Amino acid sequence: MNLLRKIQKFLNWEPSPKPHITLNDELYAQFLPFRTPLILLQLCMIIGTLGYIVIEDYSLIDGLYQTGYTITSVGFGALKEGEFSAVGKLFTITLIIFGSALFTFVILVSVDVINQGHLKRIFKERKMLYRIARLKKHFVICHHNEYAIQVSKQLRENHIPFVVIDPRDDLEEIARRYKYPYYIKAEPHTETAMLKAHLSSAKGVITLSNSIADNIALITSVRLFEKEHHIPAPYYVISGTEDAGAIDKLKKLGADTVVSSTKLAAQRITAMAARPDMENLLEQFLYKSDTPLDMEEIYVPKTSWMVLKKLKETHLRDIANVSVIGITKKDGKFMPMPKGDVLVMSESKLLVIGTQKGILFTKSLVKKQEKPEELKYV
Repeated sequence: MNLLRKIQKFLNWEPSPKPHITLNDELYAQFLPFRTPLILLQLCMIIGTLGYIVIEDYSLIDGLYQTGYTITSVGFGALKEGEFSAVGKLFTITLIIFGSALFTFVILVSVDVINQGHLKRIFKERKMLYRIARLKKHFVICHHNEYAIQVSKQLRENHIPFVVIDPRDDLEEIARRYKYPYYIKAEPHTETAMLKAHLSSAKGVITLSNSIADNIALITSVRLFEKEHHIPAPYYVISGTEDAGAIDKLKKLGADTVVSSTKLAAQRITAMAARPDMENLLEQFLYKSDTPLDMEEIYVPKTSWMVLKKLKETHLRDIANVSVIGITKKDGKFMPMPKGDVLVMSESKLLVIGTQKGILFTKSLVKKQEKPEELKYV
């Protein structure tokens, strides 16, 4: 076993991830009706084999062979059926009748299990769970509605994986219509749903229910899931609400970001009215999925070489072609448009704008503990 693991490690083979819930118990429950026919088949084989050994003086293998093709009504001619005694013939007739009845019983049980539809549903859900188990850094969208449709469309265009959870019976049809690649039919706030969505490897949760009670239950359940399962990095929880007065309440309960559609629409309209040129610029370069520019916050760890360096000493614009347009300090205070003399502090976040390639390169630079080689050439 150790040798096999060493070979797998050398060849960089990783075992396929398994879901936390495999539905094996439900699957076994569907096969329980076959237990009685299988037991009867085994008893029939044992009785038939012993009968031929005693009555016709067969060997163990010959008796087992004779019993096998007799109860399946295959026919005679393989062994010495023509030399059977009267008792042997009556015994063979009994086996044929019992075998026919047994296989008829098996067919009826199979038809009944298939007609119930549970077996097909379990296999489809089990396949979906194994697909979801392969995801990493995905988002879990709770509740299907118009918001979820639009959010999923944007995530799909930006190649960000996501799982939709909703208790509707027609979720499979909804997923097909709106191109949800991964979905779970369950109540989103339950631990079972979170395990099925493989929340342990997710990046965050988006709860967009029209009911504030559902959003509260979801946020509380997610934070409780973090503690019970010892998740090292907290999930990024995004919530939505129509009630602007509920924003602070949802944030206190654990939401990182709360979006109010009414407030957001008002801010966009105000921005367009006050500075239409700037709004058009943002619409063109930041909000489109095919834009060459992107904007993202980059976390500065304690071990980064940038800590206590002046912003101009990092030369990010020269070596990564990005610009730092804001810094969020450890205490949450935001500093817009920092000057070059500003010190980069540990556990702060740099808001950078640039190409996606430049931002990815900046992330790798920030994580380094030693001063990067690229700085020698600027």
